[in-house]
Amino acid sequence: MGALNLRLPDSIHRHIKKIAKLDGVSINQCISTAVSEKVSAILTEAYLSARAGRAKEGALKGILDQVPERPPLPEDEL
Repeated sequence: MGALNLRLPDSIHRHIKKIAKLDGVSINQCISTAVSEKVSAILTEAYLSARAGRAKEGALKGILDQVPERPPLPEDEL
């Protein structure tokens, strides 16, 4: 496991301290979780962009054209 010295503005440190206390975790765990969530979001965006780049134009329309025509469910109507 790597170690990292991190300097944060006092206001952010106070917020993290409060959030960690509310969640019942250490400040270290709170920051680790936040960084993990951010990394996951960035990697997911990159993955989806790459997948979208491989999409064939018109393929979605072809798939949707195969869906039978049906009236919307009552809870889905405008």
